[in-house]
Amino acid sequence: MSDIYHPSGGYRKLHAFNFATIIHLGTISFCKRYLSWKDDPLGKMLGQMIGASRSGKQNIVEGSERAKTSSETEIKLIDVAKASLSELQGDLEDYLVQKGQIPWSIRHPDHRAVLAIMLDEFSYTEDLLHDYWTFLLKQKKKFDPWLEDQDDVVAANALIILIQRATGLLGRQLKRLESDFIQDGGFKEKMYLARTKARTDPESPACPDCGGPMRQRSSTRGPFWGCARYPECKGLRPIEPTGEKTK
Repeated sequence: MSDIYHPSGGYRKLHAFNFATIIHLGTISFCKRYLSWKDDPLGKMLGQMIGASRSGKQNIVEGSERAKTSSETEIKLIDVAKASLSELQGDLEDYLVQKGQIPWSIRHPDHRAVLAIMLDEFSYTEDLLHDYWTFLLKQKKKFDPWLEDQDDVVAANALIILIQRATGLLGRQLKRLESDFIQDGGFKEKMYLARTKARTDPESPACPDCGGPMRQRSSTRGPFWGCARYPECKGLRPIEPTGEKTK
């Protein structure tokens, strides 16, 4: 494992990404079937809805790939993905209301049925693209009785439920990314620690506060071990009078 780079990629294993992909495909189908160019001559609603679904999917991809060198960018892009899917949900809610309908209650039997369907886990293979799309379309098929229903109200409600599932997962991911950033720092901090570690006495002890490397320092009271991340971390260890290094 690199001392500098954060783990990146692997987004195809994320349920949030797989839901977002199913939502994108479902939105394209929904718009083709139910949004008439005659009623939307400028294509604004159709374009906005498909664009929002695409943004939800593609920002997860970019955020995952950018994670290698920028935790900040990853967090921002995942947040954009979540916001884009929420925007799409708003359009679907408006569509239902204009049809004289409102979103299903959580007690509606179809709501419960869509909510109960679980995604399988995807494992990376040497034939990645072929195997992934075989997997993804199999997952989408579980929801097709609702997504591809001839009743537009059913299809819109199914998309809303999937969006809520995806945004819920993305919200949890953002909390985890925040926690990881607070604990491990970003790319620049890792670069600093890696460079410091390379310059530090290999026999130096670990900092009692952050666990990082320490450097021998001097004061009016004599030498001591100080954290290499000072002043961010003020961890200290004494050096034995004999000059032996504290382990």
